[in-house]
Amino acid sequence: MSTTLTRGGPATGRTPGAEPSRRRRVVATPGAWLVWGAVGIFLVTLLGVVGSVLVNSFGTQWFDSWMPNGYTLQWYSEAWSEYGLLAVIITTLEVAVAVVALSVILGVPASYVLARQKFPGKKIVYLLFLLPIMMPPITYGIPLATVLYKFHLAGNISGVILANLVPCVPFVIMTMTPFIEQIDPSIEHAARMSGARTWSVFTRILAPLLLPGILASSILVLVRTVGMFELTFLTAGPDSNTLVVALFNSMNAAGIRAQQTVDSMAVIYMSVMMILLVVALRFVNPTQLVSQVKEEQTD
Repeated sequence: MSTTLTRGGPATGRTPGAEPSRRRRVVATPGAWLVWGAVGIFLVTLLGVVGSVLVNSFGTQWFDSWMPNGYTLQWYSEAWSEYGLLAVIITTLEVAVAVVALSVILGVPASYVLARQKFPGKKIVYLLFLLPIMMPPITYGIPLATVLYKFHLAGNISGVILANLVPCVPFVIMTMTPFIEQIDPSIEHAARMSGARTWSVFTRILAPLLLPGILASSILVLVRTVGMFELTFLTAGPDSNTLVVALFNSMNAAGIRAQQTVDSMAVIYMSVMMILLVVALRFVNPTQLVSQVKEEQTD
């Protein structure tokens, strides 16, 4: 008869093939309690701020009480009609799609050159590409808007698109350059030795391998463009405001209006951003992208 260690102590009659189970104790250090406490305070504060905006957007009156006196959808209908949110959302999507497409068209070839070619000053060129990401947009937004207005390119949707390309193209380059570097160059060399031309190498060899990275950078650029305020505000006209600029204008417009309409618009903005973030988190997983590229290279 054999004995084994169980949760309560030794026991007899061990079943063949059964593994011993031990009691595990989790001991938290004071540092761990401090970190989890800070995270908890942050989450509670964040939920409180977001929750107050969400509840107020549905509330009728909310004074000196924990919850509003009643709930209504009136504020959403007023915000939708007063600020013309349908046209604003359409403009936002048009700007975002155009910026994503142009950023990929310009950024992917530049990333390929930086990843594959060796030339003097390569690191300096890469650093120059990343400057718009490292600098606050307002610092270069004002001179950029001045140049665009001088050439009559600002004040409309084209100016908004051009302004947003300045930080978004480097964002694609920053994402795609290390992605291209991990693709084995021998695959391209083998295709060229077999007689494939440059266009065939790109469309049949590189494009399938780069597709996960292009998808990742596109979704991240999409989220960034929708949330970009400074450059859009400086170059947008009356008919080319995006959702974030329209929200800012509603908060600072002259006149007296119910705070609930502004909160309703903020909830609509948060909903759009949440949908984009959920899509990004669903399809953009760096671990899966890297493993997928390695599998495709092996095949």
